[in-house]
Amino acid sequence: MKRLFSLMLAILPLCVVAQPEEIQYNPNSLNPIARYEHLYKLRVWREVDLREKQNKGFFARNGEISKLIIDAAKTGEIAEIFQSDSLTSKFTKEEFLQNLIFQQGSTFQAWDPATAYFLADVVSFNGKNYECQFDNNTGINPSTAKDTEWIVSTQGKVVEFLPGQITRLNMVEDIIFDKRRSRLYYDIIAFELQVFDDNRGTYRPLGWFKYKDLEKVFRNNPEKAVWFNRQNTAQNKNYADAFLLRFFKGVIYKIENPDDNTIDDVYRNNGRPYYEGVWAREWAEMMLMEKEHNLWEF
Repeated sequence: MKRLFSLMLAILPLCVVAQPEEIQYNPNSLNPIARYEHLYKLRVWREVDLREKQNKGFFARNGEISKLIIDAAKTGEIAEIFQSDSLTSKFTKEEFLQNLIFQQGSTFQAWDPATAYFLADVVSFNGKNYECQFDNNTGINPSTAKDTEWIVSTQGKVVEFLPGQITRLNMVEDIIFDKRRSRLYYDIIAFELQVFDDNRGTYRPLGWFKYKDLEKVFRNNPEKAVWFNRQNTAQNKNYADAFLLRFFKGVIYKIENPDDNTIDDVYRNNGRPYYEGVWAREWAEMMLMEKEHNLWEF
């Protein structure tokens, strides 16, 4: 009997199946809080309209946050650009640059000195496009012509959206109440840039960025990442500090739910008018504030 028991003890370790280690920290969080410290957690999505007065500090002329993000993506300072808020599937740099294009480029016929050109005709010569300024223009070299004969034209060039046109910033963040520190934290996870495309008549998503990556860009570029204080420019802040201090106005458009519906989807699917969905967004904000109050009560 003792020998059988000893044999079972020897075999038992071989039968134990290794269990995967539970992930306690969110790898995409800037300041991760361990899961065992969460008393309450909720993921929300916000829409930040950079044209609103409260958000203009992030959208000063020639100091737009969208310009800084795009420049960092072009130079490679931001290496990862994602297709969705899941932060899994990525855009290549070329795909992201393609998303920025408002007007695709086109080619024109090369200038021929033997051809007669007429007003508004466009030709290509030495890598530039020229527009004819009078009828029956023949044999005049566009590169040496007067302004009354040929002018350099922007037609056919690739045109990108300007930073001032990229007016929407979507944000996903986790609202976490840390039971050990008895404090509510807003943990920003990612941002998405969106631009209103007049050709489509709707907003076009450009790409998602980890806030961890963006925060590093803000800190490394203090002369560019400036939140503009219209009341007192001596108190201008870095973008990272401005987001930490919640100086922005972001309207909740989705709270995590089993169907992954936005607030508008819930009301639309139930046949409710659009304005009720707008009120529900504000009501969701009030409910979160009340939730924070109730957590402090206990």
